[in-house]
Amino acid sequence: MMKLFGGGASDHPMAEVKGARVILDAIPAGDPFKALEDLNHWLESVRAWGGFKPEHRAQIVQMVDEAAQVHLRKLQREYLSSQRLAKFHENRLWSVIREWYRQSALAFAICIDAYATGQKGWEDLKQSVPLLTVRALRAYAAQMKWQHMRYGPAENSLWEVVAKIYALSENRKYSQSKVVAYAGLPGETSPEQEFLKTVMFAASSPDSLLPVEIELVERLIAHLAGSFKLTATLQPDIVYCFDLANHEPPVRAAHLPHRAPTLRFFAAGGAVKEIEKLAQTVKSTGAMPSSIALVGNYEPEVVLDVLDHLALHWSPKPPERKAQRHRVKSRLTVTYGFDGVHAALDPTGEVQFDPSKVESWIVENVSAGGFGASVPQIKGEWLKIGCLLGLQPEGGSNWVVGVIRRFQRESAQQGTVGIQTLGRAALPVQVRLQSGQMGTSQDSEAAILLNPIDSAPEAQLLLRANVLVAGQNLELERNGKVYLLLPVGGTEHGDDYDLIRCRQMIRDRGE
Repeated sequence: MMKLFGGGASDHPMAEVKGARVILDAIPAGDPFKALEDLNHWLESVRAWGGFKPEHRAQIVQMVDEAAQVHLRKLQREYLSSQRLAKFHENRLWSVIREWYRQSALAFAICIDAYATGQKGWEDLKQSVPLLTVRALRAYAAQMKWQHMRYGPAENSLWEVVAKIYALSENRKYSQSKVVAYAGLPGETSPEQEFLKTVMFAASSPDSLLPVEIELVERLIAHLAGSFKLTATLQPDIVYCFDLANHEPPVRAAHLPHRAPTLRFFAAGGAVKEIEKLAQTVKSTGAMPSSIALVGNYEPEVVLDVLDHLALHWSPKPPERKAQRHRVKSRLTVTYGFDGVHAALDPTGEVQFDPSKVESWIVENVSAGGFGASVPQIKGEWLKIGCLLGLQPEGGSNWVVGVIRRFQRESAQQGTVGIQTLGRAALPVQVRLQSGQMGTSQDSEAAILLNPIDSAPEAQLLLRANVLVAGQNLELERNGKVYLLLPVGGTEHGDDYDLIRCRQMIRDRGE
């Protein structure tokens, strides 16, 4: 990059602020992809060029960063608001967004390093270093977030830089300095608040969330950040800790392996009660308060699920496992999707069993509630949170039905999953839809009965997505009896299935 220009600072096209503004104003506004690629080029060149004074480099980096924000927002909105992006387009969006955050994080870190190491002219950065720190921490946090969007492997190197940048702000006494992160954004923030947002996001178990839920968690954290608590000492209501010298992700304070002056303890503080109030508001109004800045519209069920998730993981009392986990090593045959699972349960049915949709995973641990497994080779993009699975343990003949609740890539081709068991004796069945005005349909729909209907007060069924609409009931004939199934409670939705809980009534055949 440095060879593109001459040998002195004056040869760089952005050596003067006026020239930099001309270049930035010429960036094409109508093509956010091209704009962000061009801005990435300029950011990298400014970061790498050795002739800039620290204060000038910091000024130009901020200018380029500010010019990128409008294009960045457009691309992020497109990624999150489109449910069915073509794979190529999704990859392109994700790559350009994450690359921007990578380059901007490096650029801000270079500026802060000049201040930290006392490079010539470092004194001129004293006024701007709190803002540079805020933007640097935001960029590193965004890298982590977008890594989770694709269930990518954790990068502890990012935590190392976050720790160093925040520790410097404490040592130089500007961690609580208030700044406006970007013109037009409401409210003020500080290096301490951005650090808290970063560690609270990591403590929110993002590896068990869908991309839209990850985005919602980040927005809620931004809204509630003023209630979070950070201390240098362990206190009764503290939940998590982070070692500024260890460069590992945050851990539960209960699992603290040692004591050191570099430990920082943090918790949600008053945000736990705020979460409860928000949940009540959503239940009563069906929507989030307008004071919370959101990207796109969220279904009330999604919002309530996320609020419950945060309440669980932010609680001073850690989430308890419902069943003891046992370590094992065994093979697991896996198929996926509603049709794949239904075909495995009923090989003679309307959908033919597809051997190409069968994989072999390795079970790492089991409990009454599910499995933990490693995926030796990730073969497709179907593998994600919420995916329906058919699971056949090695040596067994029956299929267990489950759903992926946690997924993390360890590399491009390998990963680990947490699977919740939905049914250990699931059965393929046929149901008919019943409407009060239209009567009972004569056409049957394929379904998967997850629990024995004769011995349970409720029936749990899997149907293809969007088959059942509000106001409809189901009719099921089994073992010489006709059951009327009345949907109750919330319905869980996957890409190609709906999980429905039903109260059941036995009908007289003469009705």
